[in-house]
Amino acid sequence: MKTIDAQDMHYKHLNEIIKELVRSGEDVINLKNVNGQRYIGDNLNGHTKINIEGTPGNDLAAFMDGLTIEVFGNGQDAIGNTMNDGNIIVHGHVGDVAGYGMRGGTMYIENDAGYRVGIHMKQYKDKIPVLVIGGTPGDFFGEYMAGGCMIVLNLKNNKDIVGEYCGTGMHGGVIFLRGDVEDYKLGKEVIKEDATDDDLKVISKYVKNFSSYFDYDFDKIMNHKFIKLHPAGNRPYGKLYA
Repeated sequence: MKTIDAQDMHYKHLNEIIKELVRSGEDVINLKNVNGQRYIGDNLNGHTKINIEGTPGNDLAAFMDGLTIEVFGNGQDAIGNTMNDGNIIVHGHVGDVAGYGMRGGTMYIENDAGYRVGIHMKQYKDKIPVLVIGGTPGDFFGEYMAGGCMIVLNLKNNKDIVGEYCGTGMHGGVIFLRGDVEDYKLGKEVIKEDATDDDLKVISKYVKNFSSYFDYDFDKIMNHKFIKLHPAGNRPYGKLYA
């Protein structure tokens, strides 16, 4: 286990230290006093666990392939950008475009997320990215989503589970919402229906992890209606330029 005090440390120097520790096989890295340093965990693979105290900057875990990063605080924009594998756990809020182009791994956000979360999320064969939000996301949630799974738990039971234009251009993957959503907030490419028993089995798997990470009551979360959003087709704009 290695502990690094990132107070006033330039992000480039911090990441050089982290990369060297990961490549040497360090099992746990504790980062203290993180304050906006960018690119932590980017393009790294292996089984190292990185614990972050503070607020990491943009592009946390971009292109990451296998690590676990746990943030004890909020996160900024583009967390998990094009992430290939691994696990991200955030004890707080995150900014915009979390999970952009995410193509594998899991991300658990305890509270709210910003705009355009899960944009261009994709999957390939057994690579199925999953993003779970305990609060609510903003506008354009799941925009152009091509694969994967996103679950919104809305644990504060806000009236607005998602922002507007949810699923605009969606042509793959699935979104589960704990509660209902007004039709006008959905992209025209999205079909809304009640979650099936098989869907609830999938949801339960990830809600169990969420409950364990953030100390929530699993049964209380699951004792609620879930709806499913999925695309009407795989070419939503196929006739637009015909």
